[in-house]
Amino acid sequence: MGTWFVTGASTGIGRAVTEQLLARGHRVAATARRPDTLADLGPEHLLWTAQLDVTDTARLRSVVEQVFAEFGRIDVVFSNAGAAAFGAAEELPDEVIEGQLALNTIAPIQLFRAVRPHLRAQGGGRFVQTSTMGAHLAGPGGSLYHASKWGVEGFLESVIGEVAPFGVGITMVEPGTVRTGFGAATTVAEPLDVYASTPVGQVRRYLEGAGNLTGDAPGDPARVATAVIDSADVTPAPRRLALGSDAFEAIRAALSTRLAELAAGEDVARSTDFPR
Repeated sequence: MGTWFVTGASTGIGRAVTEQLLARGHRVAATARRPDTLADLGPEHLLWTAQLDVTDTARLRSVVEQVFAEFGRIDVVFSNAGAAAFGAAEELPDEVIEGQLALNTIAPIQLFRAVRPHLRAQGGGRFVQTSTMGAHLAGPGGSLYHASKWGVEGFLESVIGEVAPFGVGITMVEPGTVRTGFGAATTVAEPLDVYASTPVGQVRRYLEGAGNLTGDAPGDPARVATAVIDSADVTPAPRRLALGSDAFEAIRAALSTRLAELAAGEDVARSTDFPR
């Protein structure tokens, strides 16, 4: 049985993964901003908990040191803490912009930096990052959320090659919409009337309606959790893991469109070289 370190373990995919790991007999170091939300997970001999707001970098580093001191070896680090913000770019307050990037981009980067020496020293391990199908596409009103996820994926894509020689694998989990509380926890900016009849306004009305990204989502959190856990046993580590039929279709469409746009610009691209 392995040992996992999970951030954002109190709700959603993080909680589903933690529950299944414990049911399988794995040991789990689980963190949340409110550790009391983890008290009912048990059993105590398999579960270690700590309070952690991942945007507090000093606390993050301290908890990482505690986890490795407690367990000696961590097989999988599951970086799952995250949230979304919605609004037209000019509707979003500065503090929401900064908070979104701090939580979804800077915190995973700092978590990876903190665990990396330990994974290297122990001769390997996995770093699994919850991302989104939205790391391949973007929609009106989601500019900062998409930016935060595109950003963390760019970072991880780069460091895959840095840590591979040490036996460390990285997987970016890209779910579609999943029936969790994620949509209800989305921060929605105060609207400007000028956007009411635009695509931003249309998406806003959807978010505020019955759909709000959770109730009618196709993704089953239990099956998503199983796929995340099982991916840790795949060698080599899958670079990306699309989860959900909506994720698969959306990512395929986005990549196909980008390839078509690239091909359409081939002549222009080649025309800017020095003549042979």
